[in-house]
Formats: sequence, structure tokens, C-alpha cells
Amino acid sequence: MTIRGEKMRIDSAFYSGQGRRNRLPRLPHHSKQWTLVGGAGGFACALMLALTLAAAVPALAHHAFGGEFDANRPVLLKGKIIKVEWVNPHTWIHMEVVKPDGSKEVWMVEGGSPNALLRHGVTRASLPIGTEIVVDGYQSRDHSLRANGRNITYPDGRKLLLGSSAPDAQNETHQK
Repeated sequence: MTIRGEKMRIDSAFYSGQGRRNRLPRLPHHSKQWTLVGGAGGFACALMLALTLAAAVPALAHHAFGGEFDANRPVLLKGKIIKVEWVNPHTWIHMEVVKPDGSKEVWMVEGGSPNALLRHGVTRASLPIGTEIVVDGYQSRDHSLRANGRNITYPDGRKLLLGSSAPDAQNETHQK
């Protein structure tokens, strides 16, 4: 008998329960089918897969400066702070800018992460609602009312860095 024939004989004896007693016990009918997840071990596997995929979502959402903002479109925005969002991966400062014709626009200015801003000395107390500021930054590539902020200048001349991801912002020093 060939090796192939021998293998077939062993498989048929295994699945049919025939053969010697020292062979493995007969498997239940449903176990011949492959299942991806099953039982307590399967639940743990599925949970780990879900957590891994959920952890990857913020990484996919994060972007490089050049992917969203245009270094060739600098903006200088002057206006009042109307809202500040301290969320990861970037903070957002919403400000009302008065255009030369008197109409108003609400701009969203992206800063670094809350942790990066704290390292630069920017706190919630640094950005109270209603404060007049000047933001130096870069407009978004889609020309919407969004910008990546390099720094904020207050009416008294103080400057705060916004932890910008712009290539030229990494070399600036913190000034108070």
C-alpha cells in the first residue's frame, strides 16, 4: 500500500471511529468544519482584534502637515476667541474674524496636542473666551476657514507657540 493510501485509511478510521482503541477519540460531527471564532478563547480573540482595530483608528485619522495645510498660503488672523476644544490629537481654537468689509467669519485654528501646548506654556487660562488674538499660520489646502496655527500674539505683545506641525515651526523658541 502507498503512503497516500495509508493516510486515507488513517483519516477514515479517525473520523469514523473505526480502528484500534489507542487512536484519538471520534470527533463530533460539527468539528469537521472550520470555525473562525468559538468558545471562550474565541471571544477573547475577537475582543483583542476589535481593540486592536479601534486603537488604529486615531492613527489613521492623524495627518501630516502637508496633507491638510498649504505652506504656500500663510494667513494672519485677527479676532476674538469664541470656543476652544482641548481634544487629541489636536486642539482647535475657534475665532471670529472681522473681514475688511465688516462681515464676520469663524475660523478654526489647529494647534498641537493638549500636552504639546502645555509644554509650550499654553493652558486653558491662556485662552479665555472673548480674548482678542492674532494667529499666524497656514490655511488648509481646501481653502476652507481652517488653519494650522504657528503662534498667537496677544494685544500686549506676548507670544505663545501653538505646537504647530508646520516644517518651519519646529525651530521657533518659546517667548513670554
